[in-house]
Amino acid sequence: MSDPFRPAARNLITDVAGLLVGNAHDPALRSGVTVLRAEQPFTAAVQVLGGAPGTRETDLLAPDKLVSAVDALVLSGGSAFGLEAAAGATEALRAQGRGFAVGDMRVPIVPAAILFDLTNGGAQDWTDNPWRPMGRAACDSAAEAFQIGSAGAGFGATVAGLRGGLGSASVMLEGGLSVGALVAVNALGAVTVGDGPHFWAAPFELEGEFGALGPAPRFPPALPPRTKRPGGATTIAIVATDAALDKAGCQRLATAAHDGIARAVVPAHTPMDGDLVFGVATGLARTTQPPDPLLLGHAAALCLSRAIARGVHAAAPSDGIGPPSWAERFAAATSN
Repeated sequence: MSDPFRPAARNLITDVAGLLVGNAHDPALRSGVTVLRAEQPFTAAVQVLGGAPGTRETDLLAPDKLVSAVDALVLSGGSAFGLEAAAGATEALRAQGRGFAVGDMRVPIVPAAILFDLTNGGAQDWTDNPWRPMGRAACDSAAEAFQIGSAGAGFGATVAGLRGGLGSASVMLEGGLSVGALVAVNALGAVTVGDGPHFWAAPFELEGEFGALGPAPRFPPALPPRTKRPGGATTIAIVATDAALDKAGCQRLATAAHDGIARAVVPAHTPMDGDLVFGVATGLARTTQPPDPLLLGHAAALCLSRAIARGVHAAAPSDGIGPPSWAERFAAATSN
């Protein structure tokens, strides 16, 4: 049987037809916001497996709730303060005439998830909430091309021993369907194996997208050191497809994608992480082939593993604040 996966054009979640992503971040604050939106409302659901989530409007994504589609999804730093980023994105969408029609009014539907980056060395002497304007800026700047690594919601993120980041990846499936992932990696656990540069996600790498180092030569069973406080870690993600799925199908997609976190972060889904995955379907695929839920879920998990590694691999130097980036710690050793 041939491999059903091949890299998509940009290797970003925006390879899924209809999706756009925008980033905004503040280097002094060491935090940021990432917004995923589309030209038309899209179906979305959510699955939360971490023990310390922070969210806005996720209850309405349940299959039995009234609203059938959303206008955008927000991933943000800033802990509870970062939930205001969704308000900024909502303002931007309202200015575009977007939203759920209620009489003469339109109310943009913008669920959000946040991660904790308030103790990473950024300036916290602000008075007016800085995540709200970043949410609006990220929404307004959304495009098919966007930066990964130290950008958007991943700007101030960390993982065990390394700087975290914003990651994305995609695949094109046989028959024309596409699947993609977008993730802000701020995990309690480790993304690399032991003290070495090898990624836990190495078996799923495509075309050397995070260094082509292959799997680690050995896999130590020890837990990585706990470098974060309880509630100070989270991997928040979006997986998407251009297949036509209802909210129940999107929730199943998000549930399957959580396996991608567990394959790329060790340990994952801890009581101290708020691990959360949104599942998205645009229904814009140019194919008459019905979607295979098993294949879509498997592809979503693999994309999310790859996106996690890509986000950490692409992180910029830390400038001496917080843990080093992957490149600072390992690039010289792996170039020999």
